[in-house]
Amino acid sequence: MRYFIHLAYNGANYNGYQTQPGLPTVQETIEKALSTLLRQPVAIVGCGRTDTGVHASDYYAHFTLPETDTFDGKIDCQQLVFKLNSFLPADLAIFDIFPVRPNAHARFDATARTYQYHVSDRRLPFKQGLYSRIYYRPDLDLMNQGAQILLEYEDFTSFAKLHTDVKTNICHLSLAHWQQEGDEYIFTIRSNRFLRNMVRSVTGTLLDVGRGKLTLDGLRQIVERKNRCAAGVSMPPQGLFLTQVEYNFDQLKIKN
Repeated sequence: MRYFIHLAYNGANYNGYQTQPGLPTVQETIEKALSTLLRQPVAIVGCGRTDTGVHASDYYAHFTLPETDTFDGKIDCQQLVFKLNSFLPADLAIFDIFPVRPNAHARFDATARTYQYHVSDRRLPFKQGLYSRIYYRPDLDLMNQGAQILLEYEDFTSFAKLHTDVKTNICHLSLAHWQQEGDEYIFTIRSNRFLRNMVRSVTGTLLDVGRGKLTLDGLRQIVERKNRCAAGVSMPPQGLFLTQVEYNFDQLKIKN
């Protein structure tokens, strides 16, 4: 039996999602809790990797329980959710666990992902670790013009982390937009896939546009150069949130 886990986490205390020897990670923390509660080794596969300090308010992973002579692989999902939330640290929350088809995959079956990046030009003491501080007031209109330019392109090599093992840097963006909410400026971006470090480097480059350091024509030139060294700085991790992962659940869920 294969199951999806729907969860969220504050990434401040973790060295990213993926297990790393000797370092606290989201994956390792959940796997230890699941293995303890189910009394067997359990490995989970996440919908993607988040870096150290990055948060996820909407995240999915899957795990498989083998059938044996004494165990049919079926579990009480609601009871397991309750036990996990009692067992896990407060910066991790399990929303739901549900059975899916045997070939369902948390990473490869995702049809789109949405990220948000939070910045502010003010000190926000009650949001420490949840935004990045900037020391200028950006031009929101200019940044939105720049965000619309990004929607015209598919190759985002200029915003990709160097020396990764991806086969293509093509991404199909469907949304890129800045808005102000209270004291924060929030950048929302949606795509079928993202490259390593892409959202943070796109955000830094658009902020260069918003502070007058980069023109809109200059932004186009950066994208078209397909050179990571041409883009702006990568923003710190704490302002980044994975906010939505989309699936065709009608095809993935097991119907009762």
